Amino acid sequence: MKPTVIDLFAGVGGFSLGFERAGFDIVLANEYDKSIAHAYSENRPGIPMIVEDITRLSIGETFDRFRGKTTVIIGGPPCQGFSQKGKRKSVNDPRNFLFRYYFEVVDRVRPRYFVIENVPNLLTTEHGYFKQEIIELFGGIGYALSCGILCASDFGVPQDRRRTCIIGRHGDTAVELPRPTRTRTTVWDAISDLAYLNSGEGEEVQDYRLDAQSEYQTKLRRGLDRLYNHVATAHSKVTLERLRLIPAECGRETLPEEHLTRSIYSGAWCRLRKDGVSRTITTRYDTPSSGMFTHPYLNRAITTREAARIQSFPDTYRFYGAKSSQMKQVGNAVPPLMAEAIARRILEDYRRK
Repeated sequence: MKPTVIDLFAGVGGFSLGFERAGFDIVLANEYDKSIAHAYSENRPGIPMIVEDITRLSIGETFDRFRGKTTVIIGGPPCQGFSQKGKRKSVNDPRNFLFRYYFEVVDRVRPRYFVIENVPNLLTTEHGYFKQEIIELFGGIGYALSCGILCASDFGVPQDRRRTCIIGRHGDTAVELPRPTRTRTTVWDAISDLAYLNSGEGEEVQDYRLDAQSEYQTKLRRGLDRLYNHVATAHSKVTLERLRLIPAECGRETLPEEHLTRSIYSGAWCRLRKDGVSRTITTRYDTPSSGMFTHPYLNRAITTREAARIQSFPDTYRFYGAKSSQMKQVGNAVPPLMAEAIARRILEDYRRK
């Protein structure tokens, strides 16, 4: 019998996909956004999905039936207070109420393990105050925790995405975080086989035009003969004019003064580096002024499929709904390859114990 998983704040399912690949069964998922939940269910129709805000659920009625039957609970509960400075903000602060619901589900179900994925500031804000409070909170119901920062690029993902990972294990001994695999994948390893579209070109469903050019591409294309979600944003005239002025490997430093714009994003108007890794993919990867999201050579931002490749989603994984929803689905996801590394580390411990 396979070990089982409940996925809370599931999004489009990057976390679930990683655990499935490692050999776990997902027995329940919860996502409040209807469009994103629809995309999750279209990609894995056999998994029960509760489409509801977790604050509106009866935790007991919803989750008590899984008590003693669940191996792992996974999820990334939004915790807005963790990024605040100044006065201490407890995990019991109303702004962090979603975290309380995650804790309550763990408390009711009592899985063997749980995993929290969140922003790096979770461990450092208020000089580690939140980290210590989380350790004490879960320690009070019998869990030993290991906490640290994982970087997606250490697990074969072509992206410098750093996230807090907390693994809890019921008992006195914590589970170590997964160690880097040292498999290096570049941006070009990820996207060089995708059609070289110009601004505004592409269709939601199209044929592959090129053969796979890397082992990474071969792996992500496996089992599919059609390409989905590869549609280029139609940029404005002034945006295209700026992009034409930016050579490969360069950014806004090459723009003349009349084209310089204010931006809070350090990677604004910067091209992805062909032989490097991407910065964190966000929910605004269609906008060159919102980060380092410009194609290495072409005068456009990356497409949803290119962003999904950089997140390590296979091409069989489709993204549905409006463009804004697709960007949330991809940008907010846990990279499946990193999720798989976490899952395999837990599976090692589970089989040994």
